[in-house]
Amino acid sequence: MIASRAVLLSSQSSVPAPQSPSVPRWAHACLALTLLALLAIHLPTASTIVSVWWRSPTFNHGFLILPVAGWLIWSRRAQLAAIPRSPWPVGLWLLAALGAVWMVSAVANVRVVQQYCLVLMCITTVATLLGRPMATAMAFPLFYTLLAVPFGEIFMPPLIDFTAGFTVTLLQLAGIPVFHENNFIALPTGNWAVADACSGLRYLIASLALGMLYACVNYQSTTKRVVFIGIALVLPIIANGLRACMIVLIGHWSNMQLAAGVDHLIYGWVFFGLVMTLLFWCGGYWRDAPASISPAITPLTPVHAAPARLVRVAVGVIALTAIWPVLATVILRERPDTTPAPVLSLAKPAAWRVSPMRPGDWHMPHRGTPQRIANNYSDGRRTVSLQLTWYRHQSEGAELLAPVRRTVVSGAPQWEEVASSQHRIRVAGRQISVRQSVQQAATYKLLVWRWYRQDGVETARPQLLKLLLAKAKLTGGNDAGAEIIVAAPYDEQPAQAEGAMRDLLSAMLPAIDDGLRHVDR
Repeated sequence: MIASRAVLLSSQSSVPAPQSPSVPRWAHACLALTLLALLAIHLPTASTIVSVWWRSPTFNHGFLILPVAGWLIWSRRAQLAAIPRSPWPVGLWLLAALGAVWMVSAVANVRVVQQYCLVLMCITTVATLLGRPMATAMAFPLFYTLLAVPFGEIFMPPLIDFTAGFTVTLLQLAGIPVFHENNFIALPTGNWAVADACSGLRYLIASLALGMLYACVNYQSTTKRVVFIGIALVLPIIANGLRACMIVLIGHWSNMQLAAGVDHLIYGWVFFGLVMTLLFWCGGYWRDAPASISPAITPLTPVHAAPARLVRVAVGVIALTAIWPVLATVILRERPDTTPAPVLSLAKPAAWRVSPMRPGDWHMPHRGTPQRIANNYSDGRRTVSLQLTWYRHQSEGAELLAPVRRTVVSGAPQWEEVASSQHRIRVAGRQISVRQSVQQAATYKLLVWRWYRQDGVETARPQLLKLLLAKAKLTGGNDAGAEIIVAAPYDEQPAQAEGAMRDLLSAMLPAIDDGLRHVDR
């Protein structure tokens, strides 16, 4: 009897003493205040995310991402209650690394990287204050918040190409004569164009968000979740191709009386809804049973960190996230330049007649006040335009890659980019990487070559241009940059324009080099 009583006392003494419920509440309050401070420190970055949610229909779903992630965490509160909350000091190193990446992207003005860094800093803050076991248990809802970053427009051109090619293939299999060029599709009954709104990007983003939510709620197996999310990524791309083909067929069979206006967008969303319903219905056959709480764990009260330690770690988190915006502000501070700006000029090439570009000609708009040369060059048979833009200093809103909305002018040609790719050209014994695109206004087509020069490096890749700009800002080097564009019209074969553009560049490259060398001194 005495021995059994001793064993009972011994087993009772091994159970941790009950702690006050205020301890986890204190941890949650500390986390909430730290996250609010983090968002306040990076308010400009957070505001850019919300502004894109507000103005772009493609990313309106961003307003729902955080509430959905919060609901996913709240639905698991019973399981999470059994996990101790204790700071994870390693997270401070991760925050420092993310802060450094944010600073570099802020210096180079790469907003999407800044936005991802901010969301990842919030996720890392949760892991740092509540501990890695708690963050692991909430991993899926935490990383679901990455969908709040408005990213994906870079995939629009390949999605347009796939949709156009997929539609043409199905029409040919159906025996319908079709002519396809870039994103334009011509049938005997009418012409179609795969515009940005028809790329399927909205369907892809919506399917990813819904697919991740469905996988998190209905599956416990990681393999099932990954497979379902993969299907949710591939299915809308194929479904959008089928949708585009269906709309073209409806217009063709109705002699362009149906599906030729806004109604085809309505058909598209109805079709997308049916596809997602079918996906969820099929996914329900492999649904896992809800996870249960282990009886061996639930009676025990988890041991939490002391409030004083939480406060110290929270202060460290705030300090580590606050230092980077200060450094970025110091680096980006305008330095007075009292020397007069050199004037950009180009020598006139032999055998080419020079005239200013006309108002209706295609041109690349830029923000700020760069120096610009825009002329048409004619040899009597062919006409090629050359646009040379040079910034003495680049800053946010006044740089080579600053986005510019084209102004719609009544009666003026409405230009649209219908194709884009990377090319390497050889001119006068010199290899140049260019971004080749086709600009079209009605039936008028223009082949365009475009590349940049930053710190003596020529590139057509915006990513490299941003890195070179960040290097110049961080090291105090020359942040001047130039963009060179040549363009020529063609009817059927782009080779006609390529020959004229090569001939002009052969004559103008020495003058371009001399002009940029003069202003960069």
